[in-house]
Amino acid sequence: MTSAAHLPVVALTLGDPAGIGSELIAKLLARPDATSRANIVLIGDRWLWQEGQRVAGVQVEVDPIASLADARLRTSTSRPALVAIDTVDRAEVVYGEARAVGGASVLRVLDQCMDATLAGVVDAICFAPLNKHAMKLGGLDHEDELHHFAEYLGVRHYFCEFNTLGDLWTARISSHVPLKDAASYLSIERITQAAELIYRSLFANGIAAPKVAIAAFNPHGGDGGVCGREELEIIGPAVRALQARSWPTDTPFHGPFPADTIFLKAQAGEYHAIVTMYHDQGQIAIKLMGFSRGVTVQGGLPVPITTPAHGTAYDIVGCGRADVGAMWQAFQIACRMGAAHRQSAVVD
Repeated sequence: MTSAAHLPVVALTLGDPAGIGSELIAKLLARPDATSRANIVLIGDRWLWQEGQRVAGVQVEVDPIASLADARLRTSTSRPALVAIDTVDRAEVVYGEARAVGGASVLRVLDQCMDATLAGVVDAICFAPLNKHAMKLGGLDHEDELHHFAEYLGVRHYFCEFNTLGDLWTARISSHVPLKDAASYLSIERITQAAELIYRSLFANGIAAPKVAIAAFNPHGGDGGVCGREELEIIGPAVRALQARSWPTDTPFHGPFPADTIFLKAQAGEYHAIVTMYHDQGQIAIKLMGFSRGVTVQGGLPVPITTPAHGTAYDIVGCGRADVGAMWQAFQIACRMGAAHRQSAVVD
């Protein structure tokens, strides 16, 4: 028997019921090494879990439990636990179609997971892909799930979304906003907060001495001010402010670097993270480097929350072709960060 005493409790969700999430979770939990990393608790509709196994062509034994709170009471984690809840009828779901019922289902499951983290019974959440449009139809009042998480969990400090690919992480100063508004989000405070947050998150993920690069905003880094002054007036001062502080490791922050070359340095291993200035500045590079392995980490929240960086793949739902690579990476990060989160709670 595998003892559950020292493993983090990781809540897994099935994602948008009209997408590939249930197939991905079935493939993930079919891996023989999955349960050695965490006390896994799957939460969602029983029919959707069964459908995911059917599409994936696998069968996974689970231990039914009544609630997420019962996870800590388990004496063995050799099989995942299942908290079965009814959030949506099978007849209401059309594969490949964003619907309000699907979005509402996702919100209900995620909110139960967050309730469990607030109660101290879950150490990390890893959710299968969701669809923002469906969630907004289903009641999401925020621009994205990260802002929903932050409000629900009572976050008052800085938070942002990280995207990761293996050992390379990225943060961004603005996210799901029109590109024409991106410059208005730049400030010394936001850049220093994002850089510090990703530095400390890398520590929690097991990187002993993180190196963080700060990207420029304008082409060629502004060309000394003739192609934009954000580097001179905001980004450069933010980097110098970071360098002036005392850190556990030697000079972890550098930049600003032109955005069209900094990823080459990171790819060569010179940096563990890049703070980008807007959404696509980092997303295009990360997805070109490894779309099937990219992970989104919700940074700055009181509990680790991760998900694959790709979407619900409505075009291949039910075909059994979904690549579990990014889901597996998201799960591993949730396990590592969940273990660090649990350890810090024990110390406190």
